[in-house]
Amino acid sequence: MSLFIGLMSGTSLDGIDAALVEIREEGTPRLIATQDTPMPETLRDLLWRFCHADRVAFRELAAAEDAFCHLQAEAVEALLASSGMARASIMAIGSHGQTIEHAPLGHDGGPAYTLQLDNPSLLAELTGCPVVADFRRRDLAAGGQAAPLAPAFHEALFRAPGEWRLVLNLGGFANLTLLPPTEDERAPLGFDTGPANALLDAWHARHRGDRYDAGGAWAASGRVDEALLERLLAEPYFHLPPPRSTGRERFHLDWLKGHLRGGEAPQDVQATLAELTAASVALGVEMARERLGAPTAALLVPCGGGAHNPDLLSRLARRLPETPLLPGDDWGWPADWLEAGAFAWLAWRRLAGLPGNLPSVTGAAGSRVLGGVYAP
Repeated sequence: MSLFIGLMSGTSLDGIDAALVEIREEGTPRLIATQDTPMPETLRDLLWRFCHADRVAFRELAAAEDAFCHLQAEAVEALLASSGMARASIMAIGSHGQTIEHAPLGHDGGPAYTLQLDNPSLLAELTGCPVVADFRRRDLAAGGQAAPLAPAFHEALFRAPGEWRLVLNLGGFANLTLLPPTEDERAPLGFDTGPANALLDAWHARHRGDRYDAGGAWAASGRVDEALLERLLAEPYFHLPPPRSTGRERFHLDWLKGHLRGGEAPQDVQATLAELTAASVALGVEMARERLGAPTAALLVPCGGGAHNPDLLSRLARRLPETPLLPGDDWGWPADWLEAGAFAWLAWRRLAGLPGNLPSVTGAAGSRVLGGVYAP
């Protein structure tokens, strides 16, 4: 039995997701146990500031990285304790790290880059397990966008004969994967459609104090401002062909404020942001279908935190009336654990010397083995 642990901290900055995954001989993943370790408020605030800072003091960066790695180690220890698995049985930990900035096209003529806060050497020391990390920059070096990486895992998990499938991860940002049937020789297509929970959470925190709008209740109480929605959807990113990826560098509260006219009711802005997520996903689905000639009735599997938001899912259903939505849990993999599972699987790919990227998704020059290995 080959056991791997995947660690993921997404753009919501809410904590560390740890997934214990068994990889069978043929490469099929099976989720065994999970652990959610909340992020302390002080660390979250510091990381949030880094994501929006023009300048960062090295000592603050080092302190945040140290605290982040200790939190990862805490998550691993809790997962091992709750699952009853021995440390020696873990082949490797796949650590994504915390994205601070993602600029796959560079800035102002500079080189492309993507920055994940992580210290795999320290993580290996703290846990006593081999660590695989720095997955994204190998794809970037090959001319890819370094994101999204999850579609390769989606393919391993969900691609099936005789059926087109869409996998939609609704985290801080939304990424979409279109999977042809296994008998179709074409490669999957995947890309970031735009913001999902990032703007919703930020606007809700600004006006209501809580980190997120539970169940989308506040958004459901508002009215969509159609004029504002039209201005937001005019953002060029929503109409770019893939490969494409994005993050807080493009979509943040200042971006939103630039489209406000003043006097909007906060709950109406929240409703409009929820509709923006649904509308941009629908645009992405249409774009993906046109690229691969997929039928409109392809099943859609919603995953991530947004999969628990009834208001958001109902907006998606209205925008995609001919597309059945079927939760990831019904496919044998809980909606909240897809990304952590992906990095356990990518760690297995690295140790096996197998490619982890999909050039059809990232735009890289070819398949590449992703990540570096750090011995304990």
